[in-house]
Amino acid sequence: MTKVGIPRALLYYQYLPMWRTFFETLGAEVVISPETNRSLVASGASRVVSDTCLPVKVFCGHVLDLADKCDYVFVPAIASLHMRTHNCSKFLGLPDIARAVVPEAKVLDVDINTPQGQRELYRSIYSLGRHFTWNPLKIKAASEAAWQAHKSYLSGMVEGGLAPPNVLDGQPHADGAASWATIAVIGHPYVIYDDFINLRLIGRLREAGVKVMTPEMVPHSDLAAGVVRLLGHPYWTYEDEVTGAGAHYLETGVDGIISVTPFGCGPDSLMQDVVRRNAREPYHKPYMSLVIDEHTAEAGLVTRLEAFLDMIQRRRQLAASPGSSGRARP
Repeated sequence: MTKVGIPRALLYYQYLPMWRTFFETLGAEVVISPETNRSLVASGASRVVSDTCLPVKVFCGHVLDLADKCDYVFVPAIASLHMRTHNCSKFLGLPDIARAVVPEAKVLDVDINTPQGQRELYRSIYSLGRHFTWNPLKIKAASEAAWQAHKSYLSGMVEGGLAPPNVLDGQPHADGAASWATIAVIGHPYVIYDDFINLRLIGRLREAGVKVMTPEMVPHSDLAAGVVRLLGHPYWTYEDEVTGAGAHYLETGVDGIISVTPFGCGPDSLMQDVVRRNAREPYHKPYMSLVIDEHTAEAGLVTRLEAFLDMIQRRRQLAASPGSSGRARP
């Protein structure tokens, strides 16, 4: 049986159920790399130039880990998913990066650029499926099953208020009714759900008695509407995970917003700044930006997190105090 490796990095949290269903329907065995750890990050960083962003260093470490465990390592190249939107260059050239820095891995790639039309999309899917079968009907059935798995995955997170790890790994939903505050954590899934990269940010928030909301808990239509409210038109392919989620949570009564950005990421720095400026005026919402890389210290993150939660608690106490107008000072 052919083994296909899927790195637990970058687009893993968005598309794993779809990818896994597609390959398994075609008779392949799917192998997932382990959770990110210090060894994986070090091995990935040793293969690329120093100014490469942290998510790509992590991704290369996962590809290297899978190189001798499977027949192929699946590395898609996603250029665009909507008209007049563009993806970061790291996603466009990801298969070439993987081949260049991890030559021992046999890369299985596919080009996804939906604005080119359904004909080109189907051609890319059939090209991918022919590594396992030449029967176009089987490939079509696999693609349809994969799409249904993807839709079920997304709807399950929205309807259940779950984050991707809760669904993918069967973890219990940790937030309960006793939460004293609600915090929205915005950013790309490969940053906010990788506990090694973000130093257990979501886990620390939940341990502090905070209910955590993330972009995947919001219907896509609301995310798209949020992008329109702040920008008028999306420019980046995954802008709804940052700008759209930020706009949505600014209007839904969360107590504060935390954005998580990899150091040196140009698109994220622009998107997060839009949310930051709107959080300050007109919404007057507490906002904290965390910029992380492989050298981020745990003590520094914990100190900033504690200070942010203390600020939110003081605002709530001030708003509830006698004689208060009911609104904390911005």
